[in-house]
Parts: sequence; C-alpha cells; structure tokens
Amino acid sequence: MDLRTNQKTILIAPLNWGLGHATRCIPIIKALLENNYTPIIASDGIALALLKKEFPNVIALELPSYQIEYAKNGKNFKWKLFINGSKTIKAIRKEKIIVENWISKYGINGIISDNRLGVFSKKVPSVYITHQLNVMTGNTTWLTSKIHQYVIKKYTECWVPDLAGSQNLSGELGHVDHLNLPIRYIGPLSRLQKKLIAKKYDLLIILSGPEPQRGILEKYLKKEILQFKGTVIFIEGNIESEQKIVVKENVAYYNFMNSTELEQAFNESEMVLCRSGYTTIMDLVQLRKKAFFIPTPGQYEQEYLAKKLKKEGLVPYANQDDFKMEDIQEIQEYKGLPRLHTTIEWPVLFQVFEK
Repeated sequence: MDLRTNQKTILIAPLNWGLGHATRCIPIIKALLENNYTPIIASDGIALALLKKEFPNVIALELPSYQIEYAKNGKNFKWKLFINGSKTIKAIRKEKIIVENWISKYGINGIISDNRLGVFSKKVPSVYITHQLNVMTGNTTWLTSKIHQYVIKKYTECWVPDLAGSQNLSGELGHVDHLNLPIRYIGPLSRLQKKLIAKKYDLLIILSGPEPQRGILEKYLKKEILQFKGTVIFIEGNIESEQKIVVKENVAYYNFMNSTELEQAFNESEMVLCRSGYTTIMDLVQLRKKAFFIPTPGQYEQEYLAKKLKKEGLVPYANQDDFKMEDIQEIQEYKGLPRLHTTIEWPVLFQVFEK
C-alpha cells in the first residue's frame, strides 16, 4: 500500500506501558490531522487497542511487544524488568527493522516515538517524546538515565511535555542541568478539556498500568469502596471489544471509556482516586481536579511524583498496601495541582518535518 500524497505521512508510536503514553499521543494525532498531515498509528496491546477505538479511520499497525511485566511484589519490580530485558531488547531490534520497511512501504516522512526506543530512522526527521530525561531506578538511576539520554541524542528533537522553568510538573525527571540534547519543552499534553457542568459523582476512580498491579489494585479497591458513602464512578482500565457497565448500589463500574466519555466523567466528579502517572497528572492539571494518588508499587517514577506533589502541599498519597478509603478525606487539606495556562503551537512544532 502506498500513501504518497501531497500530505506528509507521520508515524506516531507510543510505548505500551499502561495507557499513559497512548492517551497523551491523542492530542498529537488530532493536531496532525488538523494541520494537514496523515498520521499512521503504531503500537501493541492495549495501547494500540485504545488508539484504534479513538481513531477508527486512521491506519494502525502493530509493533512487537516489549513484554513489560510488573512483579506482584513491588520490591521485585526492577528484578522483573531485568529478567524480561532480553525480550525487550529483541523487540527493540525487531521494530527498528520493521520501521525501516514501513518508511518505504507507506511513504513515511517523519516519526514521533513516545518512549519506543527502536522507532527511529536516519532517513526521516525523528522526534522522541519523554518526560524522563532522568529515569529513576533507585541506586541505578545514574546508569538508566545515561542510557536513555544516549538514545535521545540520536533523534532530531526531543519533546518534553512540561514547562522549562521552575514552575513545572515533572521536577527532576524532566529537568537536567547542562544536558547537551535537542530538547524542546512543549507544555503539558492532555486529551481532555475542562467543562463547567453539574456534579454527578463524589468520587472518580480510574485505574491503569501493566498487570498484575492494575488488577491487584482493582480487586482491593472494590472491597474498600464499600466503605465510601458517596456516589462513585469506577473505571477499571480494561480495554475490551465492548464497553461493559455494571451498577452496584452507589458505584457505577465501567471496564473502559473513550476520551469523550472520560472527559464527561472527570468533569462530573468532585474528587479523583488514581495512580500518580505523569499523563494522569497532566490531565488533572487540565481539568483542575483535586486527587488522591496511589503510586504503582516499585515504580520509582510514580513514587517520586507522588512524594514531590505531597511535599509541595498539592496532592496527598498513600502506598498501595497502606491505603484505606477514609484516607480520601485528606484531599481537602491540599491545594490541588496548579493551573498552567499554556498553548501548544503545533504548526511550529511540526516544522521539524518540513526540514
């Protein structure tokens, strides 16, 4: 199939690690369409499934899975990644070959990779998206950060979805002094918009992330929610072929929602209980919602962000093993995330593909 037209074709490929990388690519895909580009989506697993539902008329291609798995015990998180490391490296090498073939087959003029290390080519302008210039892994942070920075250096540009100055969301993750990399701070990304509508739910619970930790938290919260007296909408984060809705007493359970439905649910909810993933944080800033965080056990990035925002008096958090539903009341003692008034200049950003 040959897509060569007057429009430039851009391959956009998010990492399948939970849903955050995929969902923050949604506004980019929309912007590509609005600015006369032809996007092609590429990923695997639930990330690909989500984007296919969001953009049914956009070509979607499958890449090899990195086979990222979490340990049941958060303390074993790094060991689990190490064990699966050879599979991940094999997938990265394979996707490099696949992408080179796609450039010719689909007439690709540019690449946007959200943390997919093998989605890159010297033949076309290649952009890398990350909020982790520093990759926190405990006592090996220096090593994982250097490796990641080495990868970033190969790309034409690196887009960091944050602000460059002292008022920012990612802290040490996305800000490194004296770093010789082609970095552009583009501002926070969110697929959602704030709407002034009547409140319907006292609490929104939204889950995401790789198994088994997503499922472990789902099972635990379905017991804890029995202690909550208000109205609840519970989004499990299971991307399946059809949406399923189950209502039990004061709780409405959804297996998943598309962006339009999710935007409505967020705006109709007073408080949010969720992981402290960076994409979720960007959504909460956009929606100006107060939240309570439960970071994924063993995921240093989420633990760092939860601690940072609590220290700044913005959002409370609890470790997964310690959380009790009554803790949700702590939200009232915190200021909530700051309002960041930013506008992304998409035509300026997309100039990288016109070089």
